[in-house]
Amino acid sequence: MKTPFFKLSVILLFFIVSVANAQALIDLEAGAVFTGYNDVRIPGDDGTRFSFSDDLESETSLFYRVRLNYTIKNRHTISLLYAPLHTQSTGRISKNIQFEDVLFPANTEITGDYKFNSYRLTYRYGIVKKEKIEFGLGLTAKIREARIALSSEALDAEKTNVGFVPIINFSLLWNINNQFGLLFEGDALAAPQGRAEDVLLALTYKITDQLKIRGGYRMLEGGADNDEVYTFSLFHYAVLGLSYSFGK
Repeated sequence: MKTPFFKLSVILLFFIVSVANAQALIDLEAGAVFTGYNDVRIPGDDGTRFSFSDDLESETSLFYRVRLNYTIKNRHTISLLYAPLHTQSTGRISKNIQFEDVLFPANTEITGDYKFNSYRLTYRYGIVKKEKIEFGLGLTAKIREARIALSSEALDAEKTNVGFVPIINFSLLWNINNQFGLLFEGDALAAPQGRAEDVLLALTYKITDQLKIRGGYRMLEGGADNDEVYTFSLFHYAVLGLSYSFGK
């Protein structure tokens, strides 16, 4: 899925830049991700509720993200994002775990895998474009590719799901001076079926008009509660990022 996604992204990006008054941008982000909470019950109606972070020991993971932007006439921004996430937890749980119709006996050595990859297409309109403040609102179409799995020496079970989620996108940038800025941006939405928030707060630094770097904190939180799954998680990210713009 990743390869066709990025081939299409690159082709679309360079096509738009070539035919419109647009500025393109490539953005890379990487760092460490820490589990806050990660509670699971699968199936959602009669599985055993347990925690990847409290009942097992969660490992600190490395992450990366890639985003391609183009902005037309300094107001209309379209972006494509690939944001993979994979964490692992290990340990023994002092109770029986019924997970996806497989019973893991108490005190069994268990490895838990949690994958939550997302692919996002965003449109955002720049409502405020001033020297000190820039603010925009938009809509993100998010495809999430999820996998939750448990395994032991004798047993293994997994739950996979691919779904579509529409969410609100926002971006607020305070240009402190000609070089430093404070960026607050993200995707977020809550509904009766569940919620999703992916929010960044970062200090930005302009090296040149084309090249910028940033460092800060990202929070990824959300989940769903239905008959099929109960899963709610919170992840903390220590973030370093770099962006390079080209075009008009």
